Amino acid sequence: MKRSFFAWPYVVWMIVFTVLPLLFVAYYGFTDATGALSLDNWREFFTSGDLKTLWLSVRLALECTAVCLVVGYPAAAFLAGKDMSRHKTLFVLILLPMWMNFLLRTYAMRTMLQDNGLINAFFEAIGIGRKQMLYTEGAVLLGMVYNYLPFMILPIYTCMKKMDRRVVEAAEDLGANPLQVFCKVSLPLSVPGIVSGITMVFMPAVTTFAISKLLGGGMTFLIGDMIENMFMTLKNWQYGSTISMILLVVIIASVALLRKVDPDNQGGGLW
Repeated sequence: MKRSFFAWPYVVWMIVFTVLPLLFVAYYGFTDATGALSLDNWREFFTSGDLKTLWLSVRLALECTAVCLVVGYPAAAFLAGKDMSRHKTLFVLILLPMWMNFLLRTYAMRTMLQDNGLINAFFEAIGIGRKQMLYTEGAVLLGMVYNYLPFMILPIYTCMKKMDRRVVEAAEDLGANPLQVFCKVSLPLSVPGIVSGITMVFMPAVTTFAISKLLGGGMTFLIGDMIENMFMTLKNWQYGSTISMILLVVIIASVALLRKVDPDNQGGGLW
């Protein structure tokens, strides 16, 4: 039996649940309410204030990705340097949030950020006083980082764990100091993990709507909220499909740009 035979279930799955929905989105995106071909929705998006909503979503997603990278890379490097057979608790702490439902994690963050929450209680105890944290842009960003940070740590950790330590030892034997070893050896070799982590964080961050709704309280309206509103509330499938296609183009462009950094997935693409 040919091995290609076993790929057919996956092919059928992709056609039914990926290709066909995308074709429906494309159909509604280029038609009006009567079913006639139209570009009115596209013109409306680029001439209205909705373009600012897209930019806000991209900006917050980039900020979330940057914070996750700055926080996640040292954490991944620390874990990669440990013997996991002796430090399993550290790895479990990284995975533990992912074992809970996404909405439960977001509700937990909302509870901590509210006026009488744990963080404000701590601020009041040390004399800073209560702060308005919930329903702000900062709360949305914090919720994104909290939910997507493991998706940055795990790919980088996996990449660094597979790194040949003999290369690092060779650089040290040749007189390279720790900073040079990091810049010339460790960082370039971990580029595939960085690219994967950025992709896995940016894509869900730029499309999120549950986090902005729960932690932003409608004060931070993102492109995901707009799409959800068009489909579920206003029943304007044409405009919602147009926005979805524009967002899809943004995601594809960002992934293509990232792949140029390390096209062969071999590391060293930053230099």
